[in-house]
Amino acid sequence: MFTDPKLNEYFYWLVNNRQSDRAYKNTPVEKDKILRILEAARIAPSACNAQPWKFVVVDDPELKNRLADAAASRVLGINHFTKQAPVHIVIVMESANLNSNVGSLVKHKTFPLIDIGISAEHICLAAKSEGLGSCMLGWFDEPAVKKLLGIPKSKRIPLLITLGYPEKDEIREKKRKSYSDIVSFNRY
Repeated sequence: MFTDPKLNEYFYWLVNNRQSDRAYKNTPVEKDKILRILEAARIAPSACNAQPWKFVVVDDPELKNRLADAAASRVLGINHFTKQAPVHIVIVMESANLNSNVGSLVKHKTFPLIDIGISAEHICLAAKSEGLGSCMLGWFDEPAVKKLLGIPKSKRIPLLITLGYPEKDEIREKKRKSYSDIVSFNRY
């Protein structure tokens, strides 16, 4: 298989420079960029090709601000930046296919949540590739989001992702555990 060293270099640049951006410029995101980002999510792998997701794009300013209110917590003082983001992607967990559901039961794993995590990272890497910032949010008022967007009560929303042009171009230093803390070969 042919491997282009420049593509490899660009991939690792994306991985190293993707970060959770919490400040955005007041600049709309072009629809073609949003569609390319969603295509990256659409083609993400999933257990048994179940594709257990639906992506609700919120870019209407008034609706987006109401959604941001459902993501912010006054008590904890988190997610107040979300009103700055011009686009929110709400990931709704959809029913998986029979094989994925059986596999989830047998293996005691929720494959649709794993699949959604993969598609969410595809979104964030694609956003970085488009010159955009992103931030995954797991803390939000799920019933309020469902009501606001007409999502059935029976559905789950594992993640929201904000998108926009980052306020600053600076890439923060990543603070990560050392290899010795997280990697071993052949044995735990």
